[in-house]
Amino acid sequence: MKALIFFTALGLAGCASVGSVGSDFQRPHNDLGQQWRQAQHARFAASEDAAIEQRWWDGFGDATLSSLLQRAAGANLDVLAAASRLEQSRAARGVAGAAQGPSLGANGGVSRARNSGQGLSDPSRHNGQSAYSLWQGNLDAAWELDLWGRVRREVEAADARVEVALETQRGVLLAVLAETARDYIELRGAQQTLAITQQLLATARHTLDLTRIRLREGVATQLDEAEAAAHVATIEARLPPLQQREARLGNALCLLLALPPHGLQAELAAGMAIPAVTMQVQLGVPSGLAERRPDIRRAEAQLHAATADAGVAHGDFYPRITLSGSVGLQAMQLSDFGWDAKRFAFGPGFSVPLFDGGRLRGKLQLREAQQQEAAIAYRRTVLAAWHEVEDALSGYQANARRQASLDEAVKQGRRALGSAELQYRQGSTDLINVLHVQNTLLNNEAALVDSRATASLSLVQVYKALGGGWQAFSISPQGSTP
Repeated sequence: MKALIFFTALGLAGCASVGSVGSDFQRPHNDLGQQWRQAQHARFAASEDAAIEQRWWDGFGDATLSSLLQRAAGANLDVLAAASRLEQSRAARGVAGAAQGPSLGANGGVSRARNSGQGLSDPSRHNGQSAYSLWQGNLDAAWELDLWGRVRREVEAADARVEVALETQRGVLLAVLAETARDYIELRGAQQTLAITQQLLATARHTLDLTRIRLREGVATQLDEAEAAAHVATIEARLPPLQQREARLGNALCLLLALPPHGLQAELAAGMAIPAVTMQVQLGVPSGLAERRPDIRRAEAQLHAATADAGVAHGDFYPRITLSGSVGLQAMQLSDFGWDAKRFAFGPGFSVPLFDGGRLRGKLQLREAQQQEAAIAYRRTVLAAWHEVEDALSGYQANARRQASLDEAVKQGRRALGSAELQYRQGSTDLINVLHVQNTLLNNEAALVDSRATASLSLVQVYKALGGGWQAFSISPQGSTP
């Protein structure tokens, strides 16, 4: 009993030991500034107190878009797979944490044996002339005293890897939200381009009909008719790629929502405008990226795990002290299998590395190099995130200038087409001018639709680069829910 009390006290002392081998993790400095260089556009508002809109998709004022993103967050297969990996990391953390406590097991059995009379002592006391039975049952316990904190570092590394998995899932969710929004915006852009092309095709066919009338009246030539017909065929040739693009983007959205092909056909029918944000976009400040972007948070957690792993490698150089004990019953007759047949054994044990050919030293160097790599990866992730936001802001502003020019080009092109058609009917201009104006207007209107879609896509990229969106959902093994 005194021995039991002694070893229990020793174990408690081991648990109460402070400090752990290796270096404690310190959050790295991110070198992010307090001001964006490309935030001069009136659409953007940048201040330290400004909160990033978590449900930024609602700012587009498109109920279909909001619904698609809500469903993608909960049904996307990549998000669900990331949730499964998160559960795996949590289970691994439970395994690591179990090493901090004692292990307890029970065993027992009965055997029938006969020993040699010329060998070791014979429990039957009949010099090997008789067989005997052995009944036994034991309760075994073992506990490694974490005096140096090696096991605590293992648990710390496991905790950090849970954070890695969590931020990975958030990153996947953020990417899925942005991709769903991009595909939807591109789909609406393709539908508008298709509608414009069909309208201009109707205009070109009307011009062809007018040319044939003029040919019968003798005021147009067969060359005019051939050119008008060729113009109609050229516009018709633009339709199949646009129709195929519309179908491809619709199916891409189905895949993001884990639906079969054409599963959203009715919901995505043409007629909706390209979604556009009319409110100001809050940017916050660059230093806020470290708290919002999952890739930066993930890189920090990876650095934390690598730091803890280096601590574990340090701990391998220290002795391992284990308390073990066993208590049970042992008897040769079942009738004797009672408390009088008790047996027990208690005692400490230790192991210490003396020579291993440099294995532990090499392992420590490996872990320290991995820690250094993780620190460099963190710096690169932070810098890349900063660049990504600045590039997204710059792209939006450049497209805004392009869109203003295209608006004017389309406005003047429509005036030019009306004048050209009137002059052609009056005979004051030839067909070539009409066809040229029609083709120019078609190209400019298609470019304007593309520019409007690009403006919305640029804002999606801004929100994604800022790390906004994942905060609106809770993470669970079943996916992401609002």
